[in-house]
Amino acid sequence: MTSRIEIDGKRLLQRLDDFARIGATPAGGVNRQALSAEDRTSRRLLAERALARGFRVFQDPMANLFIRREGRFPEKPPFVIGSHLDSQPTGGRFDGALGTLSAFEAMESLEDAGIATDLPIEVVAWTNEEGSRFQPGTMGSMAFAAATIPDAWSDLRGRDGARFVEELKATLHALPEAEMRPLGFPISGYIELHIEQGPSLEQENTPIGIVYGIQGTRWLEVTIRGQAAHAGTTALEFRRDPMAAAIAALEPLYKGTMPGDPRVRFTVGRFAVEPGSVNAIPGLVTFTIDLRHPETTVIDALENQIRRACDNAAAAAGCRSELRQIFDMPPAAFSEDLLAGLDRAAASLGLKTKRMLSGAFHDALFVSRVAPAAMIFVPCRDGLSHNEAEYVEPEHSVTGARMLLAAAMEAIVLSA
Repeated sequence: MTSRIEIDGKRLLQRLDDFARIGATPAGGVNRQALSAEDRTSRRLLAERALARGFRVFQDPMANLFIRREGRFPEKPPFVIGSHLDSQPTGGRFDGALGTLSAFEAMESLEDAGIATDLPIEVVAWTNEEGSRFQPGTMGSMAFAAATIPDAWSDLRGRDGARFVEELKATLHALPEAEMRPLGFPISGYIELHIEQGPSLEQENTPIGIVYGIQGTRWLEVTIRGQAAHAGTTALEFRRDPMAAAIAALEPLYKGTMPGDPRVRFTVGRFAVEPGSVNAIPGLVTFTIDLRHPETTVIDALENQIRRACDNAAAAAGCRSELRQIFDMPPAAFSEDLLAGLDRAAASLGLKTKRMLSGAFHDALFVSRVAPAAMIFVPCRDGLSHNEAEYVEPEHSVTGARMLLAAAMEAIVLSA
C-alpha cells in the first residue's frame, strides 16, 4: 500500500533550508525560541503553505498549531504526526523542525497522490518543547494532555524578562487565519519523528530508531548551609565549609551511580557558591542534580541515596543539608500496537532498525498519557544536538520522512 505513495525528498530538503533561515545564526544554527518573533514567523510560514494546499489550520489556547487534512469520517478523532518548531538559543536546524516538516511533507504526499484516508490526519507543531525561554519545556503537549493551562504559568517570565501570558497572547493574535479550537481534544494516535540526539544510530550505520519509551526525569536541588568565614584565619577544626561537604557527597555519587547501572543518568548542571568571594569560606552551596532512568522505583532509590550522601557529608562538616524536588516526570512506555506498525513500516521499506529508549523527553511523552504514541529516530552527525553544528545527512532526513509516512499509513485505514 505504501508503494503507491512517495514523499518528495527535494521538496522536504528545500523546506528544511527555508525554515533554517528563520532565526539563522552566523554559525549555521538557529535561534528560534518559543513565542518569539522568529517562532511566530515560522508558524506563519507553515500555516500559509498549509492554507495554499487547501488544508485547514487551527490553534488552541496554548498556541499549539494544527494542520488538518480531512478523512472520509471527519467525526472520528484524527491521527496526529509532528513535533515542534522552537529551538534553543544556539540550536540546530533539525531538532524539532525535521519532525514537523516531515509530517507536513507526508500530508502533502497524500494530497499529491489523491489518497483518501478513513481518519482525518493532522500535523502539529507543539508550543515550547525546548523550554529555553520559558520553563518548563514541552509546555504545549503538557497542557494538551491535561486539557488545561496550569495557573502557575500565568506568572512566568522568560530569561529575557518577557511575560509568558503576553507572549502567548501575541503569538495567538499573530495568526488570525487559524481557527480556534479547545485544548485537549481526542486523538486516535500520535507519531513523532526526531533526530536521535545521540551517536548510536550513526555509529551502527542504522537509519531508523524505533523508540519504545522515554526515561523518567527528576530534578533535585541540594542546599548545604555552613558558616562563612575568613579563608586565611580559620583553621580546619573551626571550619563549617559547605563546599567541602558538597565535594564529599558528590564524589561517591559520581563513582557509584552511572558506573553501577548503565541506564542511570546523573548530572550536576548548576552549582552556586555564596558569598562567592575568593578569600572567604562559603556559607552556602546550592547545586542541582538531573536524574534519569526508565524505572520510577530506581529513581526513587537514587533520590534516597543522594539525600543520605548529602546529609552525612554535611553533618561530618558541621553543616546542614536540604534536598527538594523541582521537577518530576515519570517514564513513558509507548503503544505496542504502534510499535508493531513501525516494525511493519520499516520492513515494507527495507530499512534496518534498532529498538531504542529515549534519554531526552519529548512531546510524545505527554501525548502518550492520553492516546497511543510512538517515536522514530534518525541519526545525527556525532550525536550532536542543541548545538549549531547539529547535522542530519540529507538521505537520513528523507528516509525518516518516508518512514513516518509509512508508519502513519500503518496506523490509519486507507481507501482509494
